Amino acid sequence: MIVITLTLTKTPPALRGDLTRWCQEIQTGVYVGDVSARVRDKLWERVQTNIGNGEATLVYNTNNEQGYAFKTTRKSKQVVDLDGMLFVKHVVNQETVEYGFSNAAKFHKAHKAERMRASVAATKQKDFVAVDIETTGLNTESDQILSIGAVKHDGTEFYRLIKQDIDVPKQIVELTGITPAMLDKEGVPLQDVLGELTDFVGDVPIVGYNFRFDSAFLNREYRKCGMQELKNEIKDLLPVVKRKEKFLDNYKLQTVLSNYGIENKVPHNAVSDARATKELAMKLIKNRILVI
Repeated sequence: MIVITLTLTKTPPALRGDLTRWCQEIQTGVYVGDVSARVRDKLWERVQTNIGNGEATLVYNTNNEQGYAFKTTRKSKQVVDLDGMLFVKHVVNQETVEYGFSNAAKFHKAHKAERMRASVAATKQKDFVAVDIETTGLNTESDQILSIGAVKHDGTEFYRLIKQDIDVPKQIVELTGITPAMLDKEGVPLQDVLGELTDFVGDVPIVGYNFRFDSAFLNREYRKCGMQELKNEIKDLLPVVKRKEKFLDNYKLQTVLSNYGIENKVPHNAVSDARATKELAMKLIKNRILVI
């Protein structure tokens, strides 16, 4: 095993919380741990990916003349290897002066930079809608939809309870807070809700978490009502997160939200879960993990 010390400054809270699963924070921003070389390298990759505008330095024991090695993201420092001995070199920032550029070349360069900025802005502003449902159980053949929630990229929300005369299992009532009385009093007929949902999502991409589950229920009900299924492009965040985050204890929505510093005040409420899923999608887009 390898003893490591990680020092962080000005880093996102989510990253700090993430590291406490593997290391002990002995002082603000200073983490120590006893891990394998593979875990050490994975942790450093995660730090580099999620560090934002902060800085980090990693020190660990190794089999060299010094007995230790180190890495850093600090722009003012550079690790230099001199015949197997590691030293820290101070880097002096120098202004870069460009010579010999014509006005036409400068215009072309500025125009190219503007196009790149416009492209990034367009990507960030692209619309999508997050969708979530609550059901009486996990059986896509026999269980029923209780509620549907959806939230657009701009924050516009849609939420409906489904009006139906069914017995809601006790554990589902405790989990979702939805009772048969609520469905009878506040519910809307399923066919009407599906039509409203179609109008709400329009033709923009749909984002969900483990959306294969939601899609199976929704498509079944669209077919049962003789209506056209949703044909929108689907972006399921579960496989995206699984590829990116290798060290999570599990991939339940609440665990993933906590990892990314997103608060979901009312879990297992369709519109609250959709709202949190939208926030998760926006963070993944910002970190260039998800493309919509």
